[in-house]
Formats: sequence, C-alpha cells, structure tokens
Amino acid sequence: MWTPTTRRQHSRAGLRYETDLTNAEWAVIGPLMPAPSSLGRPPVWTMREILNAIFYVLRGGIAWRLIPKDLPPRSTAYGSFSRWRNEGLFARINHHLVMADRERVGREASPTVAVLDSQSVKTTESGGPRGYDAGKKVKGRKRQALVDTDGRALILDPQPADGQDREGAGPVLRLSRRVFPFSVKSFADAGYAGDGPATATIITVEIVRKPPDQVGFAVHPRRWVVERFFAWISRNRRLWKDPEATRASAKAFLYAAAVMILVRRLGRAL
Repeated sequence: MWTPTTRRQHSRAGLRYETDLTNAEWAVIGPLMPAPSSLGRPPVWTMREILNAIFYVLRGGIAWRLIPKDLPPRSTAYGSFSRWRNEGLFARINHHLVMADRERVGREASPTVAVLDSQSVKTTESGGPRGYDAGKKVKGRKRQALVDTDGRALILDPQPADGQDREGAGPVLRLSRRVFPFSVKSFADAGYAGDGPATATIITVEIVRKPPDQVGFAVHPRRWVVERFFAWISRNRRLWKDPEATRASAKAFLYAAAVMILVRRLGRAL
C-alpha cells in the first residue's frame, strides 16, 4: 500500500536517472560482478556505469544507439551486455540475490515450493524464434516463469509462443532442480495438466483450477504471485514486447529485470 512513508522509501528523485544504481544497491550487486580484465588498456567506464546504461535501455525500451551521452556509448554498453549474456551473468546474479533476499526475511536460501506460469508477448520485426499462440492470439514468444511463493524469479525461459505450456514446463522444471535442488512442489494452472510436467522431474505439479462457479476475473490462490511478477517486470518498456533477435538476449533482459527488483529491495534493507 502506498503511503507517504513508502513513497519516500521508494523515491529515486535524487538520482541522475531513475534507473541509476544507488550506493547501497551497488554495494549489493558490485561484489557479484566479474573482475575487470588485466589485459589491454584500462577501462574508460566503470562497471557501475555500464550497468546503469543497460538498466536504462531495459527500463526505457530504447535502442542501444539512443543511450544518453553521459552514459557509456552503445559500443561499450552493448559489448558488455553481449559478453555477460553469453556468460549467463544475469542469471547467476539473480540466483545469488534470490537466496540473499530469502535469508533476509528469515527463510531458507533454497525454496522447496514454486509457482509456474507463462506470459505470451508479441515480437517485433527483429526476427528470431517465434510462433503463434492461438489461445491468446499472439504471434511472438512465450515467457515461462518459475517463481518462489513470494514472487522471486527462479527460472525464466523465453520460448516460441506456439508451444503448449505443458511442453515448455519440462525444461524449466529440470533446470530448477539443478540450481534449486530442494524444490519438491510447484503450483500451476490447468495449462500444465498432463503427464509431461508431472513426469519431467520429481517435482510434484499441483494444478490450481478456477472455481466452477467463477464469473469474470478472480484472484486464484498461489497463482497470483507469478502474475504479480509479470506485472513487476512489465514496468520495463523493453519487455512490453520482445524485440530481441535471439532467445539468449531475451532471457538476459528477463533476468536483468528480475535482478533490478531484488537489487532495489536489498538496497533499501541496508
């Protein structure tokens, strides 16, 4: 609930850009960044400023060439993003931050229960793998998201939108066992019913069905946390559609959005 106190806590009015990292936020994410290379000439821009540029592109939904002059240029910002994308850096940082934030609120670092859902979004003319989701009448990609019971992103995977949810669940659940090995149960909607998700791993998939007498919109138990996560990341204009030419870039931006949420949360707690 927004109150004058919470508005002050979340205010970013004193920053150059709303997406700039505060000192507290940099203290959270800085130790997780790779060490600068010892080869070649010394870097002109700090990693903090490069992250500021990437978050600016993510939040504003702009092209790399439109980055403001007081941030690192396109070549530096996109070059670093591409390298970190290929290294899976944002996914690793998200993994560390999820565990840190869970411990901050007194929970075990690795979750045992999760919630699974998908979001279909249109793609642009950039190309890349895509498909047509006949159910939602969307030509583009489907974002599979597995979150914990508080809405923290565990596994994010963009897939062509023509795939069925039950088909896309297997890779997500199997990957979750590798990075969060104590997961034993996942809640999902009726789109994930069937033998595929149920037999993909040892994770039990419990289907949360809508009440038979439901008319119109209703908040469903457990499932609302993943819908809230989609609402959180959709504040970033880069994610309103999927303009990425590759699934790797699409996944990197999804994890970057999840990292932004957790960095700000942990930074306010310092």
